[in-house]
Order: sequence, then structure tokens, then C-alpha cells
Amino acid sequence: MTVLLDEVMKKMPKEQQILVDERYKILCEEVYTLQELRKAQELTQIRMAEILDTKQGSISKIEKRSDMKLSTLQNYIEAMGGSLELTVSFPNRKPVSLIGLLDDSR
Repeated sequence: MTVLLDEVMKKMPKEQQILVDERYKILCEEVYTLQELRKAQELTQIRMAEILDTKQGSISKIEKRSDMKLSTLQNYIEAMGGSLELTVSFPNRKPVSLIGLLDDSR
């Protein structure tokens, strides 16, 4: 038997519903695809292709990839005006920034 989220939410106390909604908003802000990031920056695939000196089809392929070189990802993010940072997390340890893989001297 399938239970819909809306049905579960209606049965929760109002305070819990608010907490769930707040957490949902936080999670939505944390998870983006490259396509969503590009759109949030109000850039089209055609404009990204111009910035990266490539074809629109290449931008489409990049956005669909789940595995790519860090340099490709870094170039794509920088073309949108952002910067790429790598953070490593381990249990029982504060997250640390990983340096040396992203060469700023290009």
C-alpha cells in the first residue's frame, strides 16, 4: 500500500511540519545539477558554449555527465563566475579542504 507524503504530513503536528519544510528547503539548496546551477546564474547553454569556446552540444553533454575530470568541472563552474572547492569529510573529524588538485596557475 502506497502512502503519499502529503497524507503523512497532514497527520504530523504543525511544529513538525514546519521543521520538515525547513529541512526540505535546506536540502534543495544543497543539491543542484550543473544545469540547475547554470540556470540559477541565468545563463543559457549557448552562452556557456560561447564563454568556454565550444559548441552548445558539448555543454549539454557536460551537464548530463555523472563522472568527469575535475578540470572540466572547474572550468565549467568558473565560466559561470564561481569557484570550485573540494572538501573531504571523515567520521569523527571536521571537514578539511583538499588543496593541490585544483591548479590555479592555469
